Amino acid sequence: MNMIDVAKKIKVHNFSAGPGILPEEVLQQAAEACINFDNMNLSLLEISHRSKNFEKVMDEARALVLEHFEVSADDYDVIYLGGGASLQFAMVPYNFLKTKAGYINTGVWASKAIKEAQKLGEVKIVASSEDKKFGYIPKNYEVPTDLDYLHITSNNTIYGTQYKSFPKVNVPLICDMSSDIFSRKVDAKNFSLIYAGAQKNMGPAGATMVMIRKDFVEKGKDKLLTMLDYKTHIKNGSMFNTPPVFPVYVVMLTLRWLKKIGGVSAIEKINEEKANLLYNEIDRNSMFEGTVFAKEDRSNMNVCFRLRNETLEPEFDKLWKEANISGLRGHRDVGGYRASLYNALPIESVKVLVDVMQEFERKFA
Repeated sequence: MNMIDVAKKIKVHNFSAGPGILPEEVLQQAAEACINFDNMNLSLLEISHRSKNFEKVMDEARALVLEHFEVSADDYDVIYLGGGASLQFAMVPYNFLKTKAGYINTGVWASKAIKEAQKLGEVKIVASSEDKKFGYIPKNYEVPTDLDYLHITSNNTIYGTQYKSFPKVNVPLICDMSSDIFSRKVDAKNFSLIYAGAQKNMGPAGATMVMIRKDFVEKGKDKLLTMLDYKTHIKNGSMFNTPPVFPVYVVMLTLRWLKKIGGVSAIEKINEEKANLLYNEIDRNSMFEGTVFAKEDRSNMNVCFRLRNETLEPEFDKLWKEANISGLRGHRDVGGYRASLYNALPIESVKVLVDVMQEFERKFA
């Protein structure tokens, strides 16, 4: 029996926070492209990124982002870069921080973005939830009108919080959507720049999508280092240097899959159903409690919870591992458990987890 047959035989319920689960049909198509891409009898991994065959991939990968965000190519550019969202923490202020930038601190990744920006200019922390261990999304704050931009993080994978509505501001709004991009409908026209590492909802690690308003790009600083200048990559269609070819291809396949199942509006309903199923069990079950105290800010992507009696963790771990559940442990900084409900995770996997939680209660309550 080969490894593919083994994988089909053993169903693993993958709750990994990232790299996260991908649709099975996407993985199959990607695997085939590694052997024979586009009926060329050549691997995708060994052809020129400037071939017409791959140029079609890049064009479609960009177009699908605009389509899913429901914005026009007349208004926005899409590029694919390496370096993950972490590189964007530096590129954003490097290109756009001229006098003062605003940041809202809602967790580890927002804090890292702030740290990078502070190396390049003045940063105003407009609001923060650090006072309560990032267990909520800040509200009722004033945004200064003299900012070059306001930066937010839409979903916080480590702490399990998520913006349910975005701030309405009179300055350019920039958002790191790495962990919930295309999981729900958003009005993308309210953003000047959106970036996302692909490895949660869009594809594998190695590609980062950046979508920028054309008029905002023109407000960027001049005389920048070539590779760190957004204009370089826009002008060259993400082909100034060799792009992350395979990750971009898998992103394209994943965005095709999303379109095939009904788009963002369809997956949003599925994601809400998955999240409600699990949160309802956490709230009902006498053995568990959620870690986000502001329930209205609970993330639909990363459900964080813990045992009320943490000495029973070995018993719970044994049960979920026996059920072929993977990736359930919480981030090392906070402990407990984290179930990541990314787009490709089927609701059947959530039902298996709920069954395990109920069995655990029957045994140990």
